Amino acid sequence: MILTAKTDIGKVRTENQDRYRICELGDETGVAVVCDGMGGTHGGGLAGEIASNAVYERLCLSWRDGMEPRAVKNLMVSAVTAANTLVYEKSREDEENRGMGTTCVAALIHKGSVCVASVGDSRAYILDGRGIRQITTDHTVVEYLKSRGIIGSDDAGIANMKNVITRAVGVEPTVDVDYFEFTAEPGSVLLICTDGLTNYCSDDMIYRTVYKAPMETAAEELIKYANSSGGKDNITVALAAI
Repeated sequence: MILTAKTDIGKVRTENQDRYRICELGDETGVAVVCDGMGGTHGGGLAGEIASNAVYERLCLSWRDGMEPRAVKNLMVSAVTAANTLVYEKSREDEENRGMGTTCVAALIHKGSVCVASVGDSRAYILDGRGIRQITTDHTVVEYLKSRGIIGSDDAGIANMKNVITRAVGVEPTVDVDYFEFTAEPGSVLLICTDGLTNYCSDDMIYRTVYKAPMETAAEELIKYANSSGGKDNITVALAAI
């Protein structure tokens, strides 16, 4: 397994509030966590830091080879839930940080089995010989309205709502965590990222840049493209070659 990640402040923001952690737990197991913080003068960065560290540490410390699927799901969901509690409690300590929160997408890859926990609009994709597909579901107002047939993809005003999220880590005392599990074919690539990438890179562009490309340069190339296309947000990409 090959794991790599890169983050960039972008061309407009004065602070990078994205955070990531990656780790290989042996030749066939890896952990990756990406968070996109929000709120307060420095609250977003703090929320992302707390959440990414909490999820990463719980996964790395508690993972055991041979864990049953139900145990893996419980581990990942409880890791994000615990991070939610930590961020929420920290936000109550300082008025400047009230309401701070973060997206979170965490992945655990083991012998071709991929497990993903997600809150917010940071995404996970799988890239293989069949193409690219999004694993996670965006927790945004736009996706909520589209899922109920209230609006379509081409409706006017959709761009003004696409970054309004409906779920985040640390904003409320509790949080609902999405969970996905699937088996990836050999040679697949798992990509997790913040919306600073997906707001500027199409699925086709991501696929052409990443699949069958050198892992050492793919993340950097994606970030360069996002910056050249506007770069109005922080950009973070983590890649795992399976």
